[in-house]
Amino acid sequence: MDYGLQGRTAVVTGADSGMGLAVARMLLDEGARVVISDKAEGTITAAAQEIAARGEVHAVAADLTQHASVERLRDAALERLGQVDILVNAAGITGPTGPFHEIDDEAWLGALQIDLIGAVRVVRAFVPHMMERGYGRIVLFGSEDAEQPYPDELPYCAAKAAILNLSKGLSKAYAKHGILVNAVSPAFVATPMTDAMMEKRAKQKGSSVEDAVESFLQEERPTLKLQRRGEAEEVAAAVLFLCSRQASFITGANLRIDGGSVAAV
Repeated sequence: MDYGLQGRTAVVTGADSGMGLAVARMLLDEGARVVISDKAEGTITAAAQEIAARGEVHAVAADLTQHASVERLRDAALERLGQVDILVNAAGITGPTGPFHEIDDEAWLGALQIDLIGAVRVVRAFVPHMMERGYGRIVLFGSEDAEQPYPDELPYCAAKAAILNLSKGLSKAYAKHGILVNAVSPAFVATPMTDAMMEKRAKQKGSSVEDAVESFLQEERPTLKLQRRGEAEEVAAAVLFLCSRQASFITGANLRIDGGSVAAV
């Protein structure tokens, strides 16, 4: 299938590993030119080198908690690509976990700065350029947690719920400018972030990581019907579709890639 992405340009944040890197890889395979970004210059440069054989890719380090850093990302992307057609914000953190009454304001604000306000800053930086061109595709990363909150992850859940609301609102605000905005909501995907979660769980339980994954699925995610971790490429394929010409009548949607985890309609 031809996704109509040959010659398109894209910026992908949170792309030094995991789902962001998988998105960048697939965009390159479809002929897009891509700027990938993450906070650490060393890891994002290494990621660009890893996928460089697939096409034109540029690495730009950016801290999404800093307005000036996001503006530098935008300026660098426009300088290197000439224009930006696609923006995918995959950057995010798990944030603080534990009982709600034990998580203080500072911990809450730290999670919101990256998982919500980071997305706000990135979109705000690129939307005026897309408006001028009359074209844009924006994909924000939500989560199953946005619709099915877990009591020990409430800062992350609240931030991701806000992302879905933000995505819907942006879709209404900018459709008249040719900008389509959608969200994807993964659940328990094999990434460095969930690897760290499972390694911590394995240590606490005195088990192997594989056993930690199995017990997590049974005890914490019983509604995840496929009873396995998702793959980054399975999420990236959904993002690729939302950026494609085949999705030209889709905006304001939230596409779950969750193995059936969200129990509600």
